[in-house]
Amino acid sequence: MKSLRNTVIRAGLEALYFSGAHYLLRPIFAGVGAIFMLHHVRPSGSAQFQPNRHLEVEPAFLHAMLAHLRQLDIDIVTMDEVHQRLSERNFARRFACFTLDDGYRDNRDFALPVMREFDAPLTVYVASDFADGSGRLWWVALEKVIAGATAIEAPIGGIITRFDTSTPAAKQTAFDRLHDWLRALPGEHDLQREISALCARHGVDETTIARDLCMSWEELKAFADDPLVTIGAHTITHCNLARQSEATAACEIDTSRARIEAALQKPVLHFAYPYGDRIAAGRREFALTRASGFKTAVTTRPGMIFPESAAHLTALQRVSLNGNYQDARILPVLTSGAATAVWNGFRRIDAA
Repeated sequence: MKSLRNTVIRAGLEALYFSGAHYLLRPIFAGVGAIFMLHHVRPSGSAQFQPNRHLEVEPAFLHAMLAHLRQLDIDIVTMDEVHQRLSERNFARRFACFTLDDGYRDNRDFALPVMREFDAPLTVYVASDFADGSGRLWWVALEKVIAGATAIEAPIGGIITRFDTSTPAAKQTAFDRLHDWLRALPGEHDLQREISALCARHGVDETTIARDLCMSWEELKAFADDPLVTIGAHTITHCNLARQSEATAACEIDTSRARIEAALQKPVLHFAYPYGDRIAAGRREFALTRASGFKTAVTTRPGMIFPESAAHLTALQRVSLNGNYQDARILPVLTSGAATAVWNGFRRIDAA
């Protein structure tokens, strides 16, 4: 189903481009700016099975987007500037802001050099357990388990279900089903229990993944000293906040900031919700980040920034730079707001 969804989305992006509809929709749906969302920026891998590929773009694609924005004479700004412009209703010029979730080392090694070429700032949202090296990137662990197995069993709905994982296509099918099952489990402890059991059965050391992929506190301190870099918070454990009690969710939000500020000796004023979709962040979470004192908080709900966004500073929408759609032709579609407008049924704001 996800493969079909990707095909439909790609076809939709191409239809908007070739029809020229994005030019017609731009005046209505381009808004005053866009907050772009990324995770990994790194050269593409050669493996046939890469189920998390949507979370990574190549440096050349990031370069192409930055060049496109400069060609359009769009300001590339910090999240502080986004907050200021919305608060002051300063919409004289369109803006773009680049945000990267989780705190991966490739943000430093591959994204920052590209951003420097354009003198463009970036915000990196850090999950503090990832920086500690103790966090669990369960979606990467699941990929590693399936990559090394020819068959997998999991207790879905209390029934042991066997998955063929002997071919790249079968592996992808198994990953999609298991990923959806894990995300739908009642709590974070349930998810961690099941992924740990899978890792134990298949000889995957999940404890090393965060250290292998994410910047440590020492690395983050040097990274944060770059004038182009802003560090934001992304909870302690990268949990689904909407599934936590209010007290636990508030702790995840507040403590993540406190840990980052203590380690980096810099204020942390911006937040990103883990997963960030409707089942992970809603009105309660938007209120919690506001009460915690964050200037802004970003979701993964697709959308441009409009003047009305000023009333929803802790529920800001973003535009994903998705590794499945790294085609320079779609850049004007993304910056026109046409793609997110179609996705949202032509609603401008999704903050409910």
